[in-house]
Amino acid sequence: MTSRVWVRAAARVLVLDRRQRVLLFGGRGLQPRSEPGAVEYWFTPGGGVEDGEDLRTAAVRELAEETALVVDPAALEGPVWLRRWQGRWGDTLLDARETYFVLRDVAHDVDVSGRTELERQLDEPHRWWSLAEITDSTETFAPRDLPTALAGVLGGPWTGPPRIVD
Repeated sequence: MTSRVWVRAAARVLVLDRRQRVLLFGGRGLQPRSEPGAVEYWFTPGGGVEDGEDLRTAAVRELAEETALVVDPAALEGPVWLRRWQGRWGDTLLDARETYFVLRDVAHDVDVSGRTELERQLDEPHRWWSLAEITDSTETFAPRDLPTALAGVLGGPWTGPPRIVD
């Protein structure tokens, strides 16, 4: 039973390395377990926008917390995608309104030591994925149309309005 709905603005970053691979985290669900479960889906760094924050500031703050990569908000390209996602967090329905940005040509060793306690409990792995690996994979990705949508981003600087992804 749902006791409340939490509408949350979120900012996410497509972090692309020099080989055009995208950094993704492996989600094990929304609740910590005594033992980490299997990866259920792969998703980009990012998270909720805090009071008084704009989307770019939230995106770079989340990126720093989750990967230890510190960048200027002006380095982000976009927004490139918009996505609405709903899921349960205990008895709360989370209604996330996600805005995606791109950060290109990154050379960085991911350091997850700045993650929140809940993120540490979830023990989410990370890895760099090529478009071919994503396209050929049987894994689940968020957004679901990541292979198609990512192909449109890899071609060069984003110049149009954000695309709605699922």
